[in-house]
Amino acid sequence: MSEQTPAAVAATYFDALGRGDVPAAIAQFDEAVVWHQPGANQFSGDHVGIGGVGALLGGMMETSQGSFQLAVTGPAMVNGDLVAVPVRFTGHRDGVSMDMAGVDLLTVRGGRIVEVHLFSEDGAAEDQFWGRP
Repeated sequence: MSEQTPAAVAATYFDALGRGDVPAAIAQFDEAVVWHQPGANQFSGDHVGIGGVGALLGGMMETSQGSFQLAVTGPAMVNGDLVAVPVRFTGHRDGVSMDMAGVDLLTVRGGRIVEVHLFSEDGAAEDQFWGRP
């Protein structure tokens, strides 16, 4: 079986997220994946390994009371191992809401996502939504 291209791995990952199939999304990660979460909120910083990323995503779902959603808003842009994907992410909890554009930058090697960098259009609003550490 041939290795999937970075674009195909990213498409599988985002398709799984769109369906709410977190196990299928997590299956696209390398065991040693490093997820760089921006900002100055309770989730900011580097999350390492499938366990660390799984805990991050679970925490985001818990904090957003299950409302956090991410949707791809345009075509993936590929440069070698890097795949940049424009996204829109939303959530609401306790009278606070978040709705903004961003870019997810995935590094894909060996058919697995090995690194994730996230960018949002309004870091301060995202920090306010997720809450301080």
